[in-house]
Amino acid sequence: MSHNLLVLQSDFGLVDGAVSAMIGVALQEEPTLVIHHLTHDITPYNIFEGSYRLFQTVEYWPEGTTFVSVVDPGVGSSRKSVVALTQKNQYIVTPDNGTLSYIKKHVGIKAVREISEVKNRRDNTELSYTFHGRDVYAFTGAKLASGHISFEDVGPELSVDAIVELPVVETVLEDNLVRGAVDILDVRFGSLWTSITREEFYSLEPQFGDRYEVTIFNNDMLVYQNQVTYGKSFADVRIGQPLIYINSLYRVGLAINQGSFAKAYNVGVGPQWHLEIKKIN
Repeated sequence: MSHNLLVLQSDFGLVDGAVSAMIGVALQEEPTLVIHHLTHDITPYNIFEGSYRLFQTVEYWPEGTTFVSVVDPGVGSSRKSVVALTQKNQYIVTPDNGTLSYIKKHVGIKAVREISEVKNRRDNTELSYTFHGRDVYAFTGAKLASGHISFEDVGPELSVDAIVELPVVETVLEDNLVRGAVDILDVRFGSLWTSITREEFYSLEPQFGDRYEVTIFNNDMLVYQNQVTYGKSFADVRIGQPLIYINSLYRVGLAINQGSFAKAYNVGVGPQWHLEIKKIN
């Protein structure tokens, strides 16, 4: 097991000292910790995005890595602070607010413990209610990553079944179409990453070069409808042309070669963004 690795994620951005304070707290606990960043550009308050980025990343890190994820719109409320032990023996330190949804579903969680804030909280921060990222999560994550506490020392065990999960959009499969949702963006490039898995899409028996009618609704409002080619990668269509492809997480993606699909059609993310891919006979 690889100890001493701490990976941080938040919606804090890097424009002020918040992330730096978390790093400082971790290094006060153990100066030899190796600290990395997953991202601090999670859309503010977007728990789903935090959950997805963990799922996108954790499998590429060694066993024993400790992740701290703080997307915490309910800070100071009754939501619990927890550490999850994944099936791959990594730790995720986070509020229990839905952040663990994708990890539970796609990676698996062996056990969850509630952070005992009496023991595992920085001294003299009891009256600060709005920066648990610094006072509870970075602190506990550093203690765990450095081996100063064991998983058992975190606090009382909770039922894995009882953790908060975000609602999931189920894929609808019919003879000639699949329906799902736009889960998230490949942010920098503006591609849409959908909830439809490779296996689900393959029920349509696609061949590279096939064309499909793609329809996107925001709730009931039609936002996009067009014929789109299924390709292996972006260069399979001309610059500016749309493409259906399988992304790095084996989900269906929708892109414009060297353009931003999200910007071009003002497409957002979330369960209300319905997407239908229909076989053209």
